[in-house]
Amino acid sequence: MKPSPKIWDPLRKKEVALTPEERVRQWFIGVLRDSLGVPVHMMMSEVPMKLGDKSFRADILVYRRGGAPLMVVECKNESVALDASVLEQALRYNMVLDVPYIVVTNGRSTFGFERVPTGSGPLAGTPDGAGIPFRQMKSFPDWEKMQGQTAQTP
Repeated sequence: MKPSPKIWDPLRKKEVALTPEERVRQWFIGVLRDSLGVPVHMMMSEVPMKLGDKSFRADILVYRRGGAPLMVVECKNESVALDASVLEQALRYNMVLDVPYIVVTNGRSTFGFERVPTGSGPLAGTPDGAGIPFRQMKSFPDWEKMQGQTAQTP
């Protein structure tokens, strides 16, 4: 039997099975580190959390200086469409984490959302922009600029 391929996860500091989703996760860790300047020690992968009696794992969690959660990233493999259900999954994680940034990616498409004050424009997931305090970003700020964003909804 042929051994399954592995890849080094710099966040978990070990080799992990190279699944299609893991390939996307490792690619986006590289984007966060190399393009957005997120220090490796300010990220974690496969972060466990609970909401009520349900257990979840966030694919990637980025922290701000001081240790508060800053961004949650939901990774899917390339064959999974980034539809409303994927965003809803990340929003469920946010019910626990209360982050100002949410990202969903499948490696082919990546969408970032930032928390916004209520009533400041169309928001994620709803035609009238009501109810979800996030809007899609046109570009990603680097980690240093993200430090200024607050976690609380104004």
